[in-house]
Amino acid sequence: MSGFLSPILTLALKDILLEIRTKEIVSSALLFAFLVVIIFNFAFDPSPAVVALVVPGILWVAFTFAGVLGINRSFILEKDKGNMDGLLLCPVSRDVIYAGKMVGIFLFMLVVEMLLLPVFAALYGFPLFIPELLLIVVLATLGFAAVGTLFSAMAVNTRSRETMLPLLLLPMTIPVIIAAVESTSMILDGDPQGQLGQWWQILLAFDVIFLVISSLLFGSVLEE
Repeated sequence: MSGFLSPILTLALKDILLEIRTKEIVSSALLFAFLVVIIFNFAFDPSPAVVALVVPGILWVAFTFAGVLGINRSFILEKDKGNMDGLLLCPVSRDVIYAGKMVGIFLFMLVVEMLLLPVFAALYGFPLFIPELLLIVVLATLGFAAVGTLFSAMAVNTRSRETMLPLLLLPMTIPVIIAAVESTSMILDGDPQGQLGQWWQILLAFDVIFLVISSLLFGSVLEE
C-alpha cells in the first residue's frame, strides 16, 4: 500500500512546491473568484430571504470557474516547462500519475474555497463553520478535480487549450454542480424536507464513478 501511496504523495508534493514558488494557480483562481463574489454582492441585496435563494448559486459559480482556471494552469505549467515528458518517463503506472495530479488539483481548489468561504460568510451573513456545508464542499471538489484532471490532460495538447477545457469539463460536471448547489441551498435553509441525504449520495456516487473511469482513461489521454 505504501508503495502505491508514496509516488502519489511525491507527485502531489512536487505540484505543491511548484505552486509555493510560482503562486500562479492559487493566486489567479482566488483573484478571479473574489471578483465574482464582489460583483454579485453589488447585484443582490443580501437579505435573509435572498441568501438561501441566491447565495448557493453564486458560491458555486465562483468555485466552478476558479476551479476551471486552476485546473487549466496546472497542466499548462507542466507542458510549458517541459515536465510532461518527465511524467511519462516516471517508473510508475499512469493511474498513479493521475492520482498524484488529482490530489494536487484537489488541494489547490480546497485552499481557494477555504479562503473564499469567510468572504461569503461576511458578505452574506451566514454561519461559516457548518459541518454539512464543509462536507459538500469536499465531495463536490473531489468530483470536480477527478474529471478536471482527465480533461485538462486532454485539452493541454490542443491549440485552443484555454477554451477547450471549459467546453469539455463543464457539461460533464453538471451533475456535481447541481447537487452542490441544491445541497448548499438546503443547508442554508435548514433542510426542511429532509432531502439532503439524497444529494450527498449523488455526489458520492459521482466521485466514485469518475475517479475509477478517469484513472483508467488517463494513460491513453496522456500518451496522445
